[in-house]
Amino acid sequence: MTENLVAHQMVVDREQRSALKQQRPVVLWFTGLSGAGKSTIANALEQALLEHHRHTYLLDGDNMRLGLCNDLGFNDHDRTENIRRVAEVAKLLVDAGLIVVSAFISPFRLDRALARKVIGDEFFVEVYISTPLLECERRDPKGLYGKARSGMIKNFTGIDSSYEAPVSPDITINTLDEDVSTSVAKIMDFLVGRIEP
Repeated sequence: MTENLVAHQMVVDREQRSALKQQRPVVLWFTGLSGAGKSTIANALEQALLEHHRHTYLLDGDNMRLGLCNDLGFNDHDRTENIRRVAEVAKLLVDAGLIVVSAFISPFRLDRALARKVIGDEFFVEVYISTPLLECERRDPKGLYGKARSGMIKNFTGIDSSYEAPVSPDITINTLDEDVSTSVAKIMDFLVGRIEP
């Protein structure tokens, strides 16, 4: 199917786009259970980056599934395809010279490893939003855990579908001990020297 395709070589490259933005691109890949705080921290981080005049884009799990990935379900195969598509989008945004904040449950280690490979190890930062299942269920901001426990939702991560926590993430945020502002500061500190041109 791809035998007649040849990648078009662009005249303007990532280095030129990054230089124009006066930053080095990176993907901050947030992973964690539903309700862990990924989207909340991701939004706050993007605001902090904007205040520092950084060019960013936020990729959020629900938003992607409402658009580009709206043909996918939640079985293991579809979850893998969801992450593959997101990784390809993130790769394009890195090529555009952007700092990408990506908030996805991305429950499987193999899928996150594939995302790292697609995006490129030098541009990939795994951020584990570590929140215990009981706390995520207590928060249940979208009412999804209640629906999963009652059988209304199938293949729900943490209930009847597994979540494989990162073994050695680049950053770990423990939301029981670190509030949003502390979490953002921790990530910003990590980025010092990494996103400067």
